[in-house]
Amino acid sequence: QVRLVESGGGLVQAGGSLTLSCVVSGGSYSGYAMAWFRQAAGKEREFVASISLSGTKIFYEDSVKGRFTISRNDAKNASSLQMSSLNPEDTAVYYCAADPSDLAFPRYHYWGLGAQISVSS
Repeated sequence: QVRLVESGGGLVQAGGSLTLSCVVSGGSYSGYAMAWFRQAAGKEREFVASISLSGTKIFYEDSVKGRFTISRNDAKNASSLQMSSLNPEDTAVYYCAADPSDLAFPRYHYWGLGAQISVSS
């Protein structure tokens, strides 16, 4: 059974930085397309960033472009989301998602339980 575990969440002041990590385990696939989504309180879940199986196709939601960087580590079956210049509007639960197909976006098959990011003003 495929399992995604996020780590690195926490509380940070506005202007600060955090890095989220996601490790995929338990699957038999050779690799996964990875993505990050977030859901703020009272709002719908929204796309943040994605990276293809090859790592050559990367997409960001407009509000995080230039501030967030998604990456992948195939040796560890993992993805990271480096976040900088954080602002209170980035406060949300961040979810890691994965799928063995690049065509899955945005309906990834596997999801983590989420990591809380809180940005204080």
